[in-house]
Amino acid sequence: MTVYLIGEFRDKASVAQAIRVLRDQTATDADLDVFSEEPMEFRRGVLDRPSRMSLAAVAGGIGFGLAATAFIWFAQHDYRLPTGGMPVFSLWATGVITFEMTMLGAIVSTFACFLWESRLLRRRDPGAPVPEVEPGALCLRLRCESEAAARAAEAMRRAGALDVQRRGGA
Repeated sequence: MTVYLIGEFRDKASVAQAIRVLRDQTATDADLDVFSEEPMEFRRGVLDRPSRMSLAAVAGGIGFGLAATAFIWFAQHDYRLPTGGMPVFSLWATGVITFEMTMLGAIVSTFACFLWESRLLRRRDPGAPVPEVEPGALCLRLRCESEAAARAAEAMRRAGALDVQRRGGA
């Protein structure tokens, strides 16, 4: 049965130490979540979750830019207007629209990727408890099996947790 342990810490070094110890005890990065009032950044290797946001921005920009250019080409060739000997389709004439749609694609895909990676569009564990974080506190939530909960709670306490609460399970 899955249980959640929520440890309350006061400093980032203690949380990093607890994460290292828990990962040594078979916890994965997907089982660990850190909650705080302010954004936190750990050193490389503590709780790495790679982001694909730059790839999404480039792909979205290229996709929207190509789609806009293709739409303009189709529209200008489908409904021909007399141009007095000038080309029906010109990249110079469509450059502004292509540029603006490229930027729009990069912005939209970056925003969508942000929503996805921050788990605002999806919830991994809909029943997972969300701790109330007091000012100056950091909370580490661990998802584990009930058999490993006692050992994990002791590891959190040894790393510097002021309090460890067990939620869920029996």
